[in-house]
Amino acid sequence: MSELEQSHEIFELGAVPLQSGTTLPDAKLAYKAYGSLNARGDNAIVMPTFYTGTHVRNEGYLRTVPALDPSRYFIVSINMFGNGLSSSPSTTAPPFDGPRFPAVTLYDNIACQHRLLTALGVKRIALVLGWSMAGCQTYQWAAQFPDMVGAVLPFCASARTSPHNKVFLEGVKAALLADGAFAGGDYTAPPEAGLRAFGRVYAGWAYSQTFYRERLHRELGFETWEELLLDWERDHLDWDANDLLAKLRTWQLGDISANERYRGDFESALRAIRARAILVPCTTDLYFPPEDNAIEARHMPNAELRPFDSPWGHCVASPSRAGSDFLRFLNSCVSDLLAG
Repeated sequence: MSELEQSHEIFELGAVPLQSGTTLPDAKLAYKAYGSLNARGDNAIVMPTFYTGTHVRNEGYLRTVPALDPSRYFIVSINMFGNGLSSSPSTTAPPFDGPRFPAVTLYDNIACQHRLLTALGVKRIALVLGWSMAGCQTYQWAAQFPDMVGAVLPFCASARTSPHNKVFLEGVKAALLADGAFAGGDYTAPPEAGLRAFGRVYAGWAYSQTFYRERLHRELGFETWEELLLDWERDHLDWDANDLLAKLRTWQLGDISANERYRGDFESALRAIRARAILVPCTTDLYFPPEDNAIEARHMPNAELRPFDSPWGHCVASPSRAGSDFLRFLNSCVSDLLAG
């Protein structure tokens, strides 16, 4: 059974005004909930999804992190816009189909996630957590609704997409757009060469230099790095090209201060975060480096910087690739935050 066939719920948002000034009609959020909400409505844990993930891949954390316990918490895994389950270029009717899908920010995502959780009866969130782009949404939750969020655990993420991160994303984007079959986004068949190139370029950033030098790809079952690259190619063939680009644009626009509340004052937005926070960078992450998180922690009043040292780079925390050492580390962070 494919991820798109897995059971989930759909929350009908109706017409959603976006930060861009465009209104997205008939917008939808796909989500899955685990456990039960208590009478006070305050035992919710929110898990947004990451760049090439859905709620199904988030279940990897539920299986391996004991502190994420559905018998105690109401855990809601929410698919971000553009991932093929929530409103996306591949699922939206004209005039916003394909390359005409409007720019959606993390602010837009969290505003709609807040509507969903309120409709579910959630009054206070015990914890928001996530890896990579899900971690970016975690920061956004804490800044956008500081009175609602008790604790946050972003890992391998940032509160604002750095210039270097944007350049990296431009590289993978250019590899996809270079395929003539992409046809400006109005392709009649998947632009396979571009999708393969996208995945191949991405793999060079996902792990560290040490990972490749020490041939740690063998621990994933790939004897050579070329075998690993071919696997990344195949993985990206499963994604719609316009969906990938829509999420990439959301990622590039990431900035918790880019809204009327903070008016671009990044430090003010960080200071406004009241949630208890543990910020977890990987020491060798090539696009969410620990230095960025250290800057954030200096301005967040209740934040602790807790780096994880590993040669696995950004993918140290992937739910399909995370090792037992990282999962134990993540479990301790979750436990510490939920203990309050």
